[in-house]
Amino acid sequence: MRPSGGIEEGECSDILGHGTAVMAAIQQKAPQAEYFAIKVFHSSLRTTADCLLTAIEWAVEHRIDVVNLSLGTRNPDHAARFEGLIVKAMAKAVLLVAAREVDSQLCLPGSLPGVFGVSLDWDMPRNLYRCAETPGGIAYFTSGYPRSLPGVPRERNLHGISFAVANMTGFIARACEESKATGLTLSFDGIAQALWAETSTAPAGP
Repeated sequence: MRPSGGIEEGECSDILGHGTAVMAAIQQKAPQAEYFAIKVFHSSLRTTADCLLTAIEWAVEHRIDVVNLSLGTRNPDHAARFEGLIVKAMAKAVLLVAAREVDSQLCLPGSLPGVFGVSLDWDMPRNLYRCAETPGGIAYFTSGYPRSLPGVPRERNLHGISFAVANMTGFIARACEESKATGLTLSFDGIAQALWAETSTAPAGP
Protein backbone atom coordinates (compact mmCIF):
# COMPACT_ATOMS: atom_id res chain seq x y z
CA MET A 1 0.00 0.00 0.00
CA ARG A 2 1.23 3.48 -0.78
CA PRO A 3 0.97 6.15 1.91
CA SER A 4 -1.20 8.17 -0.46
CA GLY A 5 -3.86 5.48 -0.31
CA GLY A 6 -3.24 4.02 -3.77
CA ILE A 7 -2.33 0.43 -4.55
CA GLU A 8 1.16 -0.35 -5.80
CA GLU A 9 1.02 -3.56 -7.82
CA GLY A 10 3.89 -6.05 -7.86
CA GLU A 11 5.59 -8.44 -5.49
CA CYS A 12 5.43 -7.86 -1.73
CA SER A 13 7.04 -9.61 1.21
CA ASP A 14 5.12 -10.91 4.23
CA ILE A 15 7.49 -10.31 7.12
CA LEU A 16 4.82 -11.17 9.68
CA GLY A 17 3.76 -14.47 8.10
CA HIS A 18 0.13 -13.74 8.92
CA GLY A 19 -1.11 -13.26 5.36
CA THR A 20 0.77 -16.31 4.16
CA ALA A 21 -0.79 -18.51 6.86
CA VAL A 22 -4.26 -17.08 6.15
CA MET A 23 -3.93 -17.76 2.41
CA ALA A 24 -2.72 -21.30 3.12
CA ALA A 25 -5.86 -21.97 5.18
CA ILE A 26 -8.06 -20.80 2.30
CA GLN A 27 -6.08 -22.69 -0.34
CA GLN A 28 -6.47 -25.92 1.58
CA LYS A 29 -10.22 -25.76 0.90
CA ALA A 30 -10.11 -24.22 -2.59
CA PRO A 31 -6.76 -25.25 -4.14
CA GLN A 32 -7.84 -24.57 -7.74
CA ALA A 33 -8.75 -20.91 -7.18
CA GLU A 34 -6.56 -18.03 -8.37
CA TYR A 35 -5.24 -15.91 -5.51
CA PHE A 36 -4.28 -12.24 -5.19
CA ALA A 37 -2.63 -10.72 -2.10
CA ILE A 38 -3.40 -7.11 -1.12
CA LYS A 39 -1.02 -6.02 1.61
CA VAL A 40 -2.47 -3.86 4.40
CA PHE A 41 -0.13 -4.89 7.23
CA HIS A 42 3.54 -3.98 7.47
CA SER A 43 5.57 -4.44 10.68
CA SER A 44 2.54 -5.18 12.91
CA LEU A 45 -1.02 -6.49 12.63
CA ARG A 46 -2.43 -2.96 12.53
CA THR A 47 -3.61 -0.79 9.67
CA THR A 48 -5.85 2.21 9.07
CA ALA A 49 -9.46 2.33 7.95
CA ASP A 50 -8.38 4.32 4.87
CA CYS A 51 -5.90 1.60 3.94
CA LEU A 52 -8.49 -1.15 4.42
CA LEU A 53 -11.14 0.71 2.42
CA THR A 54 -8.68 1.33 -0.41
CA ALA A 55 -7.81 -2.37 -0.50
CA ILE A 56 -11.48 -3.38 -0.66
CA GLU A 57 -12.16 -0.81 -3.39
CA TRP A 58 -9.28 -2.22 -5.47
CA ALA A 59 -10.66 -5.75 -5.09
CA VAL A 60 -14.16 -4.60 -6.09
CA GLU A 61 -12.95 -2.65 -9.11
CA HIS A 62 -10.93 -5.68 -10.26
CA ARG A 63 -13.94 -7.97 -9.71
CA ILE A 64 -12.20 -10.37 -7.34
CA ASP A 65 -14.84 -13.05 -6.72
CA VAL A 66 -14.21 -13.53 -3.00
CA VAL A 67 -12.41 -11.06 -0.73
CA ASN A 68 -11.04 -12.37 2.57
CA LEU A 69 -10.89 -9.70 5.30
CA SER A 70 -9.36 -11.32 8.37
CA LEU A 71 -9.69 -8.05 10.24
CA GLY A 72 -12.09 -5.22 10.97
CA THR A 73 -12.66 -2.03 12.91
CA ARG A 74 -14.91 -1.38 15.89
CA ASN A 75 -15.16 2.33 15.06
CA PRO A 76 -18.77 3.05 13.94
CA ASP A 77 -17.69 6.33 12.31
CA HIS A 78 -16.58 4.34 9.25
CA ALA A 79 -19.92 2.57 8.74
CA ALA A 80 -21.20 4.80 5.93
CA ARG A 81 -18.02 4.36 3.85
CA PHE A 82 -18.12 0.60 4.26
CA GLU A 83 -21.81 0.51 3.37
CA GLY A 84 -21.11 2.36 0.13
CA LEU A 85 -18.42 -0.15 -0.83
CA ILE A 86 -20.68 -3.08 0.04
CA VAL A 87 -23.32 -1.76 -2.38
CA LYS A 88 -20.67 -1.60 -5.12
CA ALA A 89 -19.41 -5.07 -4.26
CA MET A 90 -22.87 -6.61 -4.43
CA ALA A 91 -23.54 -4.91 -7.77
CA LYS A 92 -20.39 -6.53 -9.19
CA ALA A 93 -20.96 -9.91 -7.50
CA VAL A 94 -17.87 -9.48 -5.32
CA LEU A 95 -18.30 -11.43 -2.08
CA LEU A 96 -16.82 -9.93 1.09
CA VAL A 97 -15.96 -12.22 4.01
CA ALA A 98 -14.95 -10.52 7.26
CA ALA A 99 -14.73 -10.82 11.02
CA ARG A 100 -18.19 -10.21 12.49
CA GLU A 101 -16.98 -9.62 16.03
CA VAL A 102 -13.86 -9.56 18.17
CA ASP A 103 -14.03 -10.02 21.96
CA SER A 104 -17.85 -9.88 21.74
CA GLN A 105 -17.76 -6.46 20.04
CA LEU A 106 -19.20 -6.10 16.55
CA CYS A 107 -16.75 -5.16 13.79
CA LEU A 108 -17.02 -3.39 10.47
CA PRO A 109 -17.53 -4.39 7.78
CA GLY A 110 -18.29 -7.94 8.96
CA SER A 111 -21.39 -7.02 10.97
CA LEU A 112 -23.00 -5.11 8.07
CA PRO A 113 -25.65 -6.52 5.70
CA GLY A 114 -24.19 -7.79 2.44
CA VAL A 115 -21.05 -9.22 4.08
CA PHE A 116 -20.44 -12.81 5.17
CA GLY A 117 -19.79 -12.07 8.84
CA VAL A 118 -17.72 -14.72 10.62
CA SER A 119 -17.48 -15.59 14.31
CA LEU A 120 -15.34 -18.07 16.23
CA ASP A 121 -16.42 -21.52 17.33
CA TRP A 122 -13.43 -23.21 18.98
CA ASP A 123 -15.26 -26.55 19.16
CA MET A 124 -16.03 -26.67 15.44
CA PRO A 125 -13.82 -29.00 13.36
CA ARG A 126 -11.99 -27.23 10.53
CA ASN A 127 -14.00 -29.11 7.90
CA LEU A 128 -17.32 -27.79 9.21
CA TYR A 129 -19.14 -24.51 9.73
CA ARG A 130 -22.55 -23.53 11.00
CA CYS A 131 -24.98 -20.72 10.23
CA ALA A 132 -27.13 -18.89 12.76
CA GLU A 133 -29.79 -16.24 12.32
CA THR A 134 -29.08 -13.04 14.28
CA PRO A 135 -30.85 -9.66 14.45
CA GLY A 136 -28.24 -8.36 12.00
CA GLY A 137 -28.56 -11.25 9.55
CA ILE A 138 -26.95 -14.66 9.19
CA ALA A 139 -23.68 -15.22 11.06
CA TYR A 140 -21.19 -17.92 10.11
CA PHE A 141 -19.28 -19.83 12.78
CA THR A 142 -16.18 -21.92 12.17
CA SER A 143 -12.85 -22.95 13.68
CA GLY A 144 -10.19 -20.39 14.54
CA TYR A 145 -7.32 -22.79 13.85
CA PRO A 146 -5.23 -22.79 10.66
CA ARG A 147 -4.00 -25.88 8.85
CA SER A 148 -1.82 -28.06 11.05
CA LEU A 149 1.97 -27.83 11.05
CA PRO A 150 3.94 -31.07 11.59
CA GLY A 151 5.26 -31.29 15.13
CA VAL A 152 3.54 -28.08 16.30
CA PRO A 153 0.59 -28.33 18.74
CA ARG A 154 -2.28 -26.32 17.28
CA GLU A 155 -2.51 -24.17 20.43
CA ARG A 156 1.07 -22.98 19.77
CA ASN A 157 0.40 -22.22 16.12
CA LEU A 158 -1.20 -18.96 14.94
CA HIS A 159 -4.94 -19.00 15.68
CA GLY A 160 -7.89 -16.70 16.24
CA ILE A 161 -10.60 -14.85 14.33
CA SER A 162 -8.28 -14.32 11.34
CA PHE A 163 -8.31 -18.05 10.70
CA ALA A 164 -12.02 -18.43 11.32
CA VAL A 165 -12.53 -15.89 8.52
CA ALA A 166 -9.99 -17.69 6.34
CA ASN A 167 -11.65 -21.06 6.91
CA MET A 168 -15.05 -19.62 6.01
CA THR A 169 -13.58 -17.91 2.95
CA GLY A 170 -12.39 -21.33 1.83
CA PHE A 171 -15.91 -22.74 2.14
CA ILE A 172 -17.30 -19.76 0.21
CA ALA A 173 -14.67 -20.05 -2.52
CA ARG A 174 -15.56 -23.72 -2.86
CA ALA A 175 -19.27 -22.85 -3.09
CA CYS A 176 -18.46 -20.32 -5.82
CA GLU A 177 -16.56 -22.95 -7.80
CA GLU A 178 -19.52 -25.33 -7.53
CA SER A 179 -21.94 -22.59 -8.63
CA LYS A 180 -19.83 -21.71 -11.64
CA ALA A 181 -19.55 -25.39 -12.58
CA THR A 182 -23.34 -25.64 -12.73
CA GLY A 183 -23.67 -22.45 -14.77
CA LEU A 184 -25.18 -20.33 -11.99
CA THR A 185 -24.44 -16.61 -11.75
CA LEU A 186 -22.55 -15.62 -8.61
CA SER A 187 -24.43 -13.47 -6.14
CA PHE A 188 -24.36 -12.81 -2.41
CA ASP A 189 -27.86 -14.21 -1.91
CA GLY A 190 -27.20 -17.27 -4.06
CA ILE A 191 -24.04 -18.26 -2.19
CA ALA A 192 -25.69 -17.52 1.17
CA GLN A 193 -28.53 -19.89 0.28
CA ALA A 194 -26.07 -22.58 -0.83
CA LEU A 195 -24.13 -22.28 2.44
CA TRP A 196 -27.32 -22.47 4.50
CA ALA A 197 -28.43 -25.59 2.61
CA GLU A 198 -25.07 -27.24 3.19
CA THR A 199 -24.61 -26.33 6.84
CA SER A 200 -26.26 -29.48 8.21
CA THR A 201 -23.75 -31.70 6.42
CA ALA A 202 -19.98 -31.99 6.48
CA PRO A 203 -18.35 -30.33 3.46
CA ALA A 204 -15.98 -32.69 1.72
CA GLY A 205 -12.25 -32.19 2.18
CA PRO A 206 -10.12 -30.51 4.85
